[in-house]
Amino acid sequence: MNFQLEACRLHFSARRELRFPPGMAGNVLRGALGHALLEGGAQDYARIFAPSAAGAGPSGLSDLPRPFVLRAAALDGRALQPGERFCFGLHLFDTHNPPIDNFIRAFAHWADFISVERTPISVDLNAPCHSISRLRVQFQTPTELKVNGAIGKSEFPVLLARARDRISTLRSLYGDGPLELDFRGLADRAGSVTTVRSELQQVKVARRSGRTGQRHGIGGFVGFAEYEGDLAEFVPYLEAAHWTGVGRHCTWGNGEIRTEIIQNS
Repeated sequence: MNFQLEACRLHFSARRELRFPPGMAGNVLRGALGHALLEGGAQDYARIFAPSAAGAGPSGLSDLPRPFVLRAAALDGRALQPGERFCFGLHLFDTHNPPIDNFIRAFAHWADFISVERTPISVDLNAPCHSISRLRVQFQTPTELKVNGAIGKSEFPVLLARARDRISTLRSLYGDGPLELDFRGLADRAGSVTTVRSELQQVKVARRSGRTGQRHGIGGFVGFAEYEGDLAEFVPYLEAAHWTGVGRHCTWGNGEIRTEIIQNS
């Protein structure tokens, strides 16, 4: 059982001065993308930027997860001058009809397109043969996890559940179908994993909606947490979540995680 995607890196040249306030590069790209897709036609906008289910989607979702993730944290706090080159990452989950040309055309309304690198990625979701007893998860961009409608912390069962559900939903909508696994059993076993160390700090960032004028918090915690337990079967989901992001606002670059195995037993 695999999770597949296409990892792209888009290269552009600034047509005019471009400013990316700290923590807001993904939101700047969000605005440029949404505006260009809407101008290009309602169909592409709905399919890529604002997908929704005709009835109830997976797990009762009415607003479906978008078929992509932007990775632009390296642009945070930068001011680019006309002619200056820059790049950012784009992960596409629609493996049957990846809309890379739509993204190139959309961002070409805003900057001069140079090139794109495209790399197919396949993450094996089967548990490795060896056991893993301790690992570290780096929360590289602001991460906000929710549980039962409330904001959670970095507890392992919450992290694993959000990663598992996102991967399953993306795979169901855009890839090879839903995950075939015992969700309840996986959750019960994740409950035995303990947090043995964590160094996290809260990052406050807010964006202003161009549609409503309201301000919305898009921050979260960054840092790392270390976990102990029988971890082998969970590692593939965390590795896939590196590509998908986990938690709120991950389409725009939040919730980027990286997993490091500290101890094999």
